[in-house]
Amino acid sequence: MSTTMTTDLQHAVEDAAAHLYVWALKDIPQDLRDALAAALERETSVTGQRVLQTIHRNVNIADDQKNLVCQDTGIAVYTCRVGEHFPLHPTRIYEALRDGTGRATVEHPLRSNAVHTITRENTGPNIGYRLPIVHWEFIPDWDGLDVKCVPKGSGSENMSFLKMCVPADGVKGIKEFVLESIVGAGGKPCPPGIVGVGIGGTADYAMYLAKEAITRPVGTRNPDPLVAELEDELYGLLNETGIGPMGLGGDVTVLQCHIEHADTHMTLNPVAVNYQCWAARRASVHVDAQGNLDYDREF
Repeated sequence: MSTTMTTDLQHAVEDAAAHLYVWALKDIPQDLRDALAAALERETSVTGQRVLQTIHRNVNIADDQKNLVCQDTGIAVYTCRVGEHFPLHPTRIYEALRDGTGRATVEHPLRSNAVHTITRENTGPNIGYRLPIVHWEFIPDWDGLDVKCVPKGSGSENMSFLKMCVPADGVKGIKEFVLESIVGAGGKPCPPGIVGVGIGGTADYAMYLAKEAITRPVGTRNPDPLVAELEDELYGLLNETGIGPMGLGGDVTVLQCHIEHADTHMTLNPVAVNYQCWAARRASVHVDAQGNLDYDREF
């Protein structure tokens, strides 16, 4: 591939990242809108209804004014599915995502949240050391690139939890930990939202799986019937807690519970919880080998 073509393709990915970041912050996906509408229909608490009505007004105002759904522009988290034959090397893809994130922050402009972990000084327009965060998946016999942007705000991200259960705890221990985590979080993560649960693997991978779970469209089910059954059970149990919208009491505490899992060591049983607030923002793009962009394909 010529240098000119490589540069053009990198610019296309940068443009896509800049668009995705702003788009995700302004236009919540239809499945989330439907879930919020269903939540309002089944909420019986007057206070809960008022909170959900306020959320709907918030979304409508953002639509009408083409403005942000939430003031917290979060940290940009990207998931990339890279085809084996995609012409742009992952190092260049990362550069494009970083540059697109920074460009969107400056040009919109967006609030810049990135700080040094120790000094707490700003490190740039939502970019810095190891920011943005990018997760990779490599696909054989394919020449495309899929990119998903999920801006993650601090209110929900602060309500992340990990427990190294022991195998003897079994599924009962998993359910107890998830319930303890969400009850302890209360209204801090701006419920009702999506509860992502990661089970298996190692400690770090369980946390990744929990994050992956919150990026799924609301209501999609895990293809493993045993895991899907656990999703349904946890969804029911979490909504029986009475935490309700914004933690003020009610029927609707979560919009959905999604679980991702991996096989694990015979003496391990790691469980992770990652919460996504009601403004579960995400946006996706497909980039073909020629740099054409398709924003209508979600993965």
